[in-house]
Amino acid sequence: MLSVQQLQINGRRDDLLPATSLQARRGELLLVAGEGQDQRTALALALSGRMKPSNGILSWENTTKTKKIRLASALVDSPGVNEPEQHLSVRDLVTEDLSLIPRRYRGALLSKPWLKVNSFEDIAGLWIEQLPAGRRLELLTALALADPATDLLVVDTPDRHSADPAAWLPRLQALASDAGRPLAVVAVVAALPDNWTGAAAVIGNSIAHPPEPEAEAAPSAPKPATAVEPKAAVEPPAAAEPQPSVEPKAKHAAAPAQGTPEEPEAPAAPIAAEPESQDLQRTAK
Repeated sequence: MLSVQQLQINGRRDDLLPATSLQARRGELLLVAGEGQDQRTALALALSGRMKPSNGILSWENTTKTKKIRLASALVDSPGVNEPEQHLSVRDLVTEDLSLIPRRYRGALLSKPWLKVNSFEDIAGLWIEQLPAGRRLELLTALALADPATDLLVVDTPDRHSADPAAWLPRLQALASDAGRPLAVVAVVAALPDNWTGAAAVIGNSIAHPPEPEAEAAPSAPKPATAVEPKAAVEPPAAAEPQPSVEPKAKHAAAPAQGTPEEPEAPAAPIAAEPESQDLQRTAK
């Protein structure tokens, strides 16, 4: 089984491949949708062990070693990577691809026997650009499976050659359901077919989003007003009894009350003449 957890590849500015998670089992066709061709190709390269991810976990049959994943997988028709050149003939393409298979599996480097065994003799003399979309996919997947070590098939954007899913979907379904050779087949496409009900995923389905702010608590219902008992009427304080007015006292002593005779002041005692003054008086006499 192919297991991918938060696979991500850094780009120059934005992520070349945003965080993506998926699973593909043997005998199953998984379609992965992605809007940009760069993202689709990056995912196809990573799933087939041709590009090392920046983050995340990629495992095939319980191994995470990139070399083993690359040997067990085949990348099919990736634009700008291994798509066949348009000036090649089918015969030349077959000869070229067979030379890449390990020697113990490929046999003689002759395209004619292989084309005959795999029923491609009718298109052997055509240019690659002349092939219909369905026939092109049949040829390229057959060449990928010429290596018996291939158990994982990764097809890059097969729907770019035809808007009709019938041109590529039946072929991939037949490969995935072949009981004689159980494969895990992953097709990275621009959009999922309208009638597709099988396994599917979307590029960027594991992007971590910042947590949303918590919604404000709904205001609690107002408590019912409790009846307030009326307070007893407070009687106003009794009027204070009038106090007799007190005339302010003068700064100096108050005058004696009327009707009271004034007492005569005691005459001052005569001042004794000093001795010197007495002598002067005598002299004057």
